[in-house]
Amino acid sequence: MTKQFSSASERNRDPILVVLQEELSDCTRVLEIGSGTGQHAVFFAAHLPHLIWQTSDLAQNHPSINAWMQEAQLPNVLSPLVLDMEKPEWPTELFDAVFTANTCHIMAWHQVEAMFVGAAQRLKSGGKMCVYGPFNYNGQFTSQGNAQFDATLRAQTPHMGIRDSEAIISLAKEQGLELHADHVMPANNRLLVWQRV
Repeated sequence: MTKQFSSASERNRDPILVVLQEELSDCTRVLEIGSGTGQHAVFFAAHLPHLIWQTSDLAQNHPSINAWMQEAQLPNVLSPLVLDMEKPEWPTELFDAVFTANTCHIMAWHQVEAMFVGAAQRLKSGGKMCVYGPFNYNGQFTSQGNAQFDATLRAQTPHMGIRDSEAIISLAKEQGLELHADHVMPANNRLLVWQRV
């Protein structure tokens, strides 16, 4: 079946929306990196009609994104771009914000680096980068559940795993992104927001 469903996306969408309503109130164009099933895109676009939501992902995920878009029939969600952090070809236009959820612990570290380099270049001055997911603090897991999740990820593929927030913040700073907010989210997740200086 083309249209895929993620129960995690369904669970986390409402808390993320609350933060995005605040953080993206002055934004117009948003690039979502790793749109996945497409659920987040149509949900956020429906509740944030002032935003033009540009989806993107690996080509194999486009059928599901398109299926969700076709069902929702929203004028402010754009067809997905192919965006692969192994060989990223970034869109030429600039964005007011970049949003990504649950990607940093799935990508290899060099792919996370590529994401921050490219995203910073596509952000307008003052633009925001919003990254949702689990993070470690001071080199420690924030819960036993996160520790178990990390072990599961690494057993599946060694390059995956929960990232240290300090490493992510340092990487962002190298690209001219200053930490703006660190929102505590349900289920031991965070939503980190940077602003391009």
